[in-house]
Amino acid sequence: MKKPYLWDSYSDQPYQLKDRTFKKKGRKKELFSLLYTYLSSLLLLPLFIMLQVFVKPRKIGTKQFFGMSVNLDRFPKESVILIKELGVDTVLIRLPLWEMERLEAYVAFVQQFSEQKVILNIMQDREHVEDLELLKNDLDTIFEALHKDVSLFQIGTTINRAKWGFFSVGEYLKFYRVAYLLKKQHFPKIALMGPSVIDFEYHFDIHVLFNFVKLRFDALSALLYVDRRGAPENTQIGFDLLKKITLLDTLVFFSPKSKRALYITETNWPISQTAPYAPTSEHECVSEDLYTEYMLRYCLLSFASQRVDALYWHQLIAPGYGLIDSRDGLMKREAFEAFKVMLQQLQSMEFVHFSQHKRQYILIVKNSLQSVSVLWSLQPTTRHFSKTVHYYDHLGRENHAKHVELDTKPIYITENIHDL
Repeated sequence: MKKPYLWDSYSDQPYQLKDRTFKKKGRKKELFSLLYTYLSSLLLLPLFIMLQVFVKPRKIGTKQFFGMSVNLDRFPKESVILIKELGVDTVLIRLPLWEMERLEAYVAFVQQFSEQKVILNIMQDREHVEDLELLKNDLDTIFEALHKDVSLFQIGTTINRAKWGFFSVGEYLKFYRVAYLLKKQHFPKIALMGPSVIDFEYHFDIHVLFNFVKLRFDALSALLYVDRRGAPENTQIGFDLLKKITLLDTLVFFSPKSKRALYITETNWPISQTAPYAPTSEHECVSEDLYTEYMLRYCLLSFASQRVDALYWHQLIAPGYGLIDSRDGLMKREAFEAFKVMLQQLQSMEFVHFSQHKRQYILIVKNSLQSVSVLWSLQPTTRHFSKTVHYYDHLGRENHAKHVELDTKPIYITENIHDL
């Protein structure tokens, strides 16, 4: 990564571009693409909002749904052990194109997760966006080195933020098509996804999914952050998390450019009092308690939608937003245990039912032996049962009761199938 682009190693993202003249020049060059982005969304977005009622959910199980991002530069040996402790079946690893000289280290790191499904997020820099021949050579090297170890390659990330290297969707489509042609010509068995639009800015997704460029995605990736709105149940212009997912799934369903597969490859909440590690200002940060609650409910709601194939929490070790704080050794946050308990309760389950009523939520899953009901309420309430139920709180503490107090922290009620 070269100037004016600079990497912030505290928050694992590029710094904001300070050179306004440089940004203005880059956007002016891509004026046609930018106009297409906004005009196509004005025409198509209202249509898809109406059509979403006709797009039914799929049948998605919990195995390999709950994923975790891990980082080569954040305690790599310990990360392998911690992923096993969590019980995660799928991980996402970033590989920056500006670090091609470290490819062997990345390959070795990927191969440490032989027991997990691995998603590789190939991150761009401006040099590779401008020099497509360089991009082709480096992607060819990466695919050759990792096509046997990686299940899915995420091509590019955060395409709707100039600080990440793209000034338009048009630039991204040229970038992605290099990977697509390599796949067709030399690596037909690999799977590719993109475009990794961040936040609720679906006009960029519409341009990616409805255009005249010859390419195709094996899945759509999204960095569906909702942290600036607070709780995942909160709305943004009328859309809560579930409605945002439904609309994005509708775009994928009708697109001629992608299979119907949707991955949320990055989401989290920044944690208060962690500057400069938090990726946002203190105003958007939340306490560790809220971080844990929001994380669980985001994961549960995403699964309950039955429209998301997998979700990757960002990330395992990060002082400003991870399950583990690495500022003074490795300190597991409460969220680590909560994520672990969620996986223990729900892993390898099938979806049965989801409902919400009066700010109360219930998700039911099952396997051949057990049924698990996950309950939470956005306002304190008491749930009355006809018999004593056996349940665990969000940290795995066991309880028995006939009258259960519900709040914003999910609980897991377990029942043996033969007792139902």
